[in-house]
Amino acid sequence: MFQREHLPACARNLTVTTINMDIKEQLEITKRGCSELIIEAEFVEKLKKGRPLRVKAGFDPTAPDLHLGHTVLINKLRQLQDLGHHIIFLIGDFTGLIGDPTGKNATRPPLTREQIAENAKTYQAQVFKILDPAKTEVAFNSTWMDKLTSVDMIRLAAKYNVARMLERDDFGKRYKSGQPIAIHEFLYPLVQGYDSVALKADLELGGTDQKFNLLVGRELQKDYGQPSQCILTMPLLEGLDGVNKMSKSLGNYIGITESPEQIFGKLMSISDELMWRYLELLSFESLATIGKWKEEVAGGRNPRDIKVLLAQEIAGRFHDRAAAVKALADFEARSQGQVPDDIPECTLSTGGEPIHFYQVLKQAGLTASTSEAIRVIEQGGVKLDGGKVSDKALKLSAGGPFVIQVGKRKFARVRLS
Repeated sequence: MFQREHLPACARNLTVTTINMDIKEQLEITKRGCSELIIEAEFVEKLKKGRPLRVKAGFDPTAPDLHLGHTVLINKLRQLQDLGHHIIFLIGDFTGLIGDPTGKNATRPPLTREQIAENAKTYQAQVFKILDPAKTEVAFNSTWMDKLTSVDMIRLAAKYNVARMLERDDFGKRYKSGQPIAIHEFLYPLVQGYDSVALKADLELGGTDQKFNLLVGRELQKDYGQPSQCILTMPLLEGLDGVNKMSKSLGNYIGITESPEQIFGKLMSISDELMWRYLELLSFESLATIGKWKEEVAGGRNPRDIKVLLAQEIAGRFHDRAAAVKALADFEARSQGQVPDDIPECTLSTGGEPIHFYQVLKQAGLTASTSEAIRVIEQGGVKLDGGKVSDKALKLSAGGPFVIQVGKRKFARVRLS
């Protein structure tokens, strides 16, 4: 099991920071890009005490790799960390056993402890590309939940009634439509709320879809005689299509473990309008700087210039500055029709017979299907050794290597045997 002792010593022995910033400025940074702050007046009163707040955000290790949508919350944690607050990155290894029902129209299969442990192993390297390990407490909710007895769980369950649980949107919809709701699913918001009690959280962060669970934490803290935490909800980041939530299942995501070239290219593909949304939620540039860029674009500056800055920042964050610079050069070469140095190479067997060019495109992984290959050929989007191919009946004989380009960014060096 991936536990606290596996963290670097600097992540276990946390440094203490003093808050040295005007409350108004802290509030502005805290609220940047957020959907809702509950309750702002209470949050201000907490800030006035002048001590670092205990800021919690929980993540269930349901998958080993994170994408930029996941980092919206982590970025906010980093902003609060830079303000001097105490950040608690909570890995829900116990709640993962229940399965988060948020946004689901059916019971979500719980994970095994082995699956959770395997997924959690990769979290450390990924989140510490954003958070400062010297100032981050990593907690696992199994630490306290495994110690609760069956009597303790019954007492916890007694804190909420079924009617209140059905106020949660996904539970309410499933109940009205006659879809089953397993009893253990009601435990999820209770356990997440109890995490706030165990950690004595002053502020909890979550996506807008987590609001009900975060409110449960406020109520449970009252029941246990603690000051109620404030809540900061962050919006769900749209994917590359600008419409649906970023999701691997929808294919509209940017994974933080992807190559710098992939991260850079995907960010350059987003719309100009979506670019501003990404800057607000993903960039560490100040709001003043982003506001200045908006004025410059309104005055005639090409928004592509700003997109390049965003793509370099994000690629550099998850790799390094040199990789981001190389990704830019690679992107420019592709955009100008130049052949990058490190394009993929492959050898395809023709069986001694000429092969249709569209079949080569598919087998080389340049298109998802032969029908897509035929379509891009008809649309004039394919080049063979620098020349545009328009004949969908073209056949190639054994030989090569052939340099094939599909669109602006897909290349392959193909040999036929």
